[in-house]
Parts: sequence; structure tokens; C-alpha cells
Amino acid sequence: MPTRPLIGITPQFSPERGGVWSLDSYVKAVRAAGGMPVILPVDADEAEAAALCGRLDGLLLSGGPDIDPVLLGEEPRTDTLVICPERDAQELPLARLAVAADLPLLCVCRGVQVLNAALGGSLWQDLPSEHPSDILHRQSEPATQTSHTVAVAADTPLHVLTGKAVLSVNSLHHQAIREPAPCLRVMATAPDGVVEAVWHPGRRFVWGVQWHPERLCEADPDSRALFRAFVAAAEKTVQAARDRV
Repeated sequence: MPTRPLIGITPQFSPERGGVWSLDSYVKAVRAAGGMPVILPVDADEAEAAALCGRLDGLLLSGGPDIDPVLLGEEPRTDTLVICPERDAQELPLARLAVAADLPLLCVCRGVQVLNAALGGSLWQDLPSEHPSDILHRQSEPATQTSHTVAVAADTPLHVLTGKAVLSVNSLHHQAIREPAPCLRVMATAPDGVVEAVWHPGRRFVWGVQWHPERLCEADPDSRALFRAFVAAAEKTVQAARDRV
């Protein structure tokens, strides 16, 4: 039986419970795309994170709470922030290590914000107050439903993958990319100009999306295609390892 690529998923963390967990939708989306999902610890130091990058075939940075603006050299400008220091401490270095190692990387919601912050970009701390819009970026509908569209830029990997100039997405965030990191390129934007997807043209597969494709996979072929593309890139990691043997 062919070896399925090992996909690490960053978890949710509750200091009150002292536990980590992942929403099953991430696990199901990775498994359906042909990957073997594994939930990562939340307390790995940088040496352990480097070791993880050497063992994994792909990494999924999952959604979750806000990034502490202090880590980006900013003071908090809003009282809406919900921060998890444990996740910040692990995921920012982990994202840098994964990019440096050319490890296939899919970043979802908080994940794309982590990617952008880790690589030198900035964030809107709170979209409703800092970037007022008629677009509801935190929808009231279930996450399995879409709530607005995004315009997909031509000649980007997302456009090549879907063949579409417009996608319908869900929206469950109040932070977002303000200025993309210098190495990232924008793939999609919301009607109000908010960056919704980025990629790193210098790496095999480093993509980030602001929406939650894992919650749309059951009904949406474009979301399934996104996970298949990610896992296909991870499969090349497996093949490269075989070729070195």
C-alpha cells in the first residue's frame, strides 16, 4: 500500500482544560484528500519544531484565536482580542521553519495570519473598527454555508486550480492581512479589498486562505481541490525521501 503523506495539524489549546484538540473537519478534509492527519503538540520548542518539520510531509496551520500584536511590534488597539500565547509561541517559529524547509504548508484563517506575521507582514487587529465594511467577515450563518465572494487574481495558483475568477467562501474572522509579507503574493481579495488568499512563489506549496475550506469540503468541489493540491504537494515530499534512499 502506498505511504500516505503525514500532515501535521496545529491544534486548539485550552489552558483551563490543559488540553489540545482539533475540529474534526480538518482531520476529515486531510484524510479525504489522501493524507494521514496527526495533531501536533502545542508546547514544542524551536528544536522540537525543527524536528517536526523534518518528519512531516506537510503542515496545516489551523484557525483559532488572535495573534498578540505585541509580537508584531504593536500595542493592542482594540479590546476585542482573544489571545493564546502558547499557540503564538509555537506557530510563528514553526511557520518560519516550514517555509525555510520548503515543507508544503496550508494556512487556514488564523493560519494565514500567522504565516503573514511570521514572514514580516502586518495585520488588521480588528476589521470592524479598523477597516469598516458592508462585508460581514464574521458571519452569523453556519460555517458550512458561504456568506460572500472573493475575486481570484488571474495567473495565480488558485486561479489555475479552480479555473474561476470568483469563489464563494465562508467568513469567520475579525483579524486579517493588512500588508502582505514581502515574499507573499495575493491570490484573492474580498469585495472590500481585504486579502483573502496568498501564496509564496518561491516555494513548492505555501498557500494561505482566510476562509475555512475544511468546513465547505462536503458540498464544495473547489474546497476539496484545495486540500487535494496540498496533499499532492506533500506526496512529493514522500517521493523525494524515497529517492534519497
